[in-house]
Amino acid sequence: MATGSYVPDSVVTNDHLHQRLGFDSDWIMKRTGILERRHVMPHQATSDLCYEAARRCIDSAGVKTSDIDLLILATFSPDMSFPSTACLVQDQLKLNCPAMDLQAACAGFMYALITGATYVASGASDMALIIGGDANSRIVNPDDIKTYPLFGDGAGAVLLTRGRPDQGIISYSLGADGSGGDLLSRPACGSRMPPTPELLEKGLHYMYMDGRAVFRWAVAILCDTIQDVMKHSGMTTDQVNLYLPHQANIRIINAAIDVLKIPRSRVFNNLERYGNTSAGSIPLVLDEAMQEGRIKPNDLVVLSGFGAGLAWGTALMRW
Repeated sequence: MATGSYVPDSVVTNDHLHQRLGFDSDWIMKRTGILERRHVMPHQATSDLCYEAARRCIDSAGVKTSDIDLLILATFSPDMSFPSTACLVQDQLKLNCPAMDLQAACAGFMYALITGATYVASGASDMALIIGGDANSRIVNPDDIKTYPLFGDGAGAVLLTRGRPDQGIISYSLGADGSGGDLLSRPACGSRMPPTPELLEKGLHYMYMDGRAVFRWAVAILCDTIQDVMKHSGMTTDQVNLYLPHQANIRIINAAIDVLKIPRSRVFNNLERYGNTSAGSIPLVLDEAMQEGRIKPNDLVVLSGFGAGLAWGTALMRW
């Protein structure tokens, strides 16, 4: 597996949010662990982030684009309803392969990763490009003091191909609970509520999140799914070399790993620099962990994503 990632050049610090919008910069840090995040430039969209991450991943792997026979792109902030963002990126990369979007919000990359791995394992794909990316700054309400500071923009990508029999996904858990859909949503701009001046005036085209309820659920699901994959694999949490959780909120991550008695030294975080990049979160943290030498051959690694849907995905992998 090769990796690559990209974040926009525009750095938005807590102090910047305080000066521009009046947000309490100390509150942001204490409640979330976030110091800064990246926002797309005016000329950029999600496809641009995903293209750059994919390009870096392909260059790192040293493969030809002609070798890639599948592209799956996870996002909930596509450039437009259609064509898919995957098709836009496919064109930019000049690939000749099926290309499709997959939408599972902050769990999107895990859904795409496991879907792509299934294609490879079955022989339906020899080399799959899996991308996760979001431009959250375009869909979060800048007047929402509890939500706007949490999110940033970014993308990451991986290439999947067959390896040794003991490599890859050992155990995984995918799930969804649609009854919690109203806890985290973007109500307008779909077929249910097409945009009108009245809806835009009410801000229904922006993301809505019930922060307290989502926080409680996220801690519980992160604990439960990690325990599920470890139990299914017959392994224990202390055998895992590195944990890469979705970078939503440092308090969510710490609460869950403390319950599981996982040393914080074995959990990789970059939340303080990027915030919650949604589908870009896990591939971004994975690429940085690889660049820092935190993942070595034969290491056991846990990846876990969770978010709107409500949806979640966790995998135990051997590198």
